[in-house]
Amino acid sequence: MTEDLKERAARLIAAYAGRGLMVATAESCTGGLVAGLLTEIAGSSAVVERGFVTYSNEAKAEAIGVPMALIAAHGAVSEPVARAMAEGALAHSRAQVAVAITGIAGPGGGSAAKPVGLVHFGLAQRGRETIHLERRYGDIGRENVRRRAVAEALGLLERALDGQAPVTEGER
Repeated sequence: MTEDLKERAARLIAAYAGRGLMVATAESCTGGLVAGLLTEIAGSSAVVERGFVTYSNEAKAEAIGVPMALIAAHGAVSEPVARAMAEGALAHSRAQVAVAITGIAGPGGGSAAKPVGLVHFGLAQRGRETIHLERRYGDIGRENVRRRAVAEALGLLERALDGQAPVTEGER
């Protein structure tokens, strides 16, 4: 990961630790990169409660309780599944904040409806409404899609820390 992302992660760890808050991650297309980045930072054990790598549909269902019917109805890369992943990570952890990522990093696997570079995010916080964010990065290469998704996940964690998760364009 880039130095910029490491610096952001260090600031997040310090800020969450200062407030006594813990984080959980539920990652599909990023394969644990967000949790890995956060745990590179000294002191992260006070903040990172756990990370779920739920790459398969079965893992999403078994580890964090995403209903298979939801996956069947909408596909793993969808708003409802991203929301359910974030809520499931929160429910299956002791964290106060959970971020989830599901997408198509490529180079294959895309379709006209769900192209390579499509990534859905969920952010769940205890006592708050879960938010969703959709990004369409385009077919910019697997590594770049994953790096941008990690950066976006950090951004969601930053917003949660600020106590604000305003709805903006591309969010619901």
